[in-house]
Amino acid sequence: MTKGKIAPVLISFTVPLLISALFQQLYNLADTVIAGRFLGENSLAAVGASFSVTMIFMAVAFGCNAGCSVVIGRLFGAKKYRKIKTAVGTTLIAFLSLAVVLTVVGRLISGILMNMINTPSSIREDGLVYLNVYVYGLVFLFLYNACNGIFTALGDSRTPLSFLIVSSLLNIGLDILFVAELNMGVAGVAWATFVTQGLAATAALIALLRRLRHLKIKAYVTEQDLTENYPIFSADMLKDISVVAIPSIFQQGVISVGNLLVQGVVNKLGEAVIAGFAAGVKLRTFAMSCFVTSSNALATYTAQNMGAGKVDRVKRSFKYSLILTWLVVLPFTVLYLFNANSLINLFAKDLSADALHAGTTYLRVVSPFFFIVAIKICSDAVLKGSAKMVHFLISTSADLILRVGLAYLLSIPLGAMGVWWSWPIGWGLATAISCSFYISGLWYKNKKFKTVNQKII
Repeated sequence: MTKGKIAPVLISFTVPLLISALFQQLYNLADTVIAGRFLGENSLAAVGASFSVTMIFMAVAFGCNAGCSVVIGRLFGAKKYRKIKTAVGTTLIAFLSLAVVLTVVGRLISGILMNMINTPSSIREDGLVYLNVYVYGLVFLFLYNACNGIFTALGDSRTPLSFLIVSSLLNIGLDILFVAELNMGVAGVAWATFVTQGLAATAALIALLRRLRHLKIKAYVTEQDLTENYPIFSADMLKDISVVAIPSIFQQGVISVGNLLVQGVVNKLGEAVIAGFAAGVKLRTFAMSCFVTSSNALATYTAQNMGAGKVDRVKRSFKYSLILTWLVVLPFTVLYLFNANSLINLFAKDLSADALHAGTTYLRVVSPFFFIVAIKICSDAVLKGSAKMVHFLISTSADLILRVGLAYLLSIPLGAMGVWWSWPIGWGLATAISCSFYISGLWYKNKKFKTVNQKII
């Protein structure tokens, strides 16, 4: 990604990632839709209530993904191919160790977390069942994200896509089998995810090991690279990965904790609002994952070109990435504004009027502001790819603090509508902060580059 015309390179790398994101979200949507349509509104609410907790674990996995992707991408851009193997080994060992720790911790505190967010007693048991089974699959979640991040860093966005397509279709099939045919209830939805994640993670690991063993990057390495031994684990490499991963984990974790706190506010409004919110959040997450995926492509592109000292390519890529992200935003915004009722109704056969109203109003409030949050996401991607993590965290933390604070304050006079408006207000102010960091040029100043074009294009 350090050579050739920027737009074609960026688009050819980003589009498979976007398709992957779509299938990843179909994978996640299946649990909620099938729970609602086959088991009813309360089961939809139960899965939705536990979703805010599972997002904390996802946040850690996605943050680790960002860390290894940026570091390995930078090594790849700098043509330090021998160190890539060490980085891969370090990533896998660190990810799996962290997953084991989180599995133990998650199993111990899952009930406490469900109580903390004011989960109604009528849905608590089902929500806890789903959450506990999900926690058992954390090793698979982290392993898959490690492999996905490594493939992406090497400029391969198609291999993860193939795994996601198969696993998404398999997850939907197993959801229907376990719930509709075997009558396993909410537990069936959770076990379908567990089995699918396990198979996807195993297949991804096998493919990655084959890639390294047969070394498809042979054309780029020297004979010394192929014959010399290399450490499987390196504390220095772990430190380099952690420099990016820890702030990314913190950023994702902050967002997830914020969502958890907001879920606590929503849970006070009753089962119907919880069910509608669960459907709305799933649809918002579906859209946002596509925007974030586009930005992750820009972060990897930034990392490789910063490693190669080509900051001018990064500047130009920002414009292309933003336009591409807006093109993704447009259909989601139109769809959510004008077809909110139909979309929310997909999640259950007989949603109550209150649940339908909650879900549709949420979508109609937040979706017009997707264009604004897309700007923040792209600015954040450049900051992350160039390892300006402090500034990256500042914009994210501002979003969280404002959104959670406003959710609590506005819910008092406005109820659910006050909670819904906390999203666009937080996005707007955080976007202004992130853009100011990008425009200032602090992400490349005081660094040595082969070519630097000071004019931001």
